[in-house]
Amino acid sequence: MTTKGPLKGRAARLGRLMPSGPSTAARTPFVLLVVVLLGGGLITLLLLNSALNQGSFKLRDLKNRTTELTDEEQALQRDVDDRSAPDALERRARELGMVPGGSPAFLAPDGKVLGEPSKAAAPKPTRTPAPPRTTPPATTGAPTGPPPATPGKTATPQTTPPAPTNSGR
Repeated sequence: MTTKGPLKGRAARLGRLMPSGPSTAARTPFVLLVVVLLGGGLITLLLLNSALNQGSFKLRDLKNRTTELTDEEQALQRDVDDRSAPDALERRARELGMVPGGSPAFLAPDGKVLGEPSKAAAPKPTRTPAPPRTTPPATTGAPTGPPPATPGKTATPQTTPPAPTNSGR
């Protein structure tokens, strides 16, 4: 029994110095800290993921809008190119009644006139073909031609004022 006595005494002393396990009171703050850190990390990741998704949606919308605006810009540039082509400019100028200019004259730095200026040629009247005549459908009982003159009054011919002409000014 002598061997068991001293072991028992040593084990009892070690048991007093080192308890068999940590108490639950000492473990609670640590567990709470770990849970709070994990929960905070998960919430942070969720918020970060949501912000990135929102940014990607906005980026996609902006890319689509950029594509639409680029297409519109190209269409407008095509229109500008078509309208600024020499033949289109000439056609539009003729529609406005403009004519090609005559030969130009230039002034030298010393004030001398170089070349002989000439007036622009008068515009050639363009003849547009008259639309084909169609006979109106026959109506029964309706007189054709001018209305008859009333007795005592003479019919006055109606005249239209002359069309204004472009004098080139």
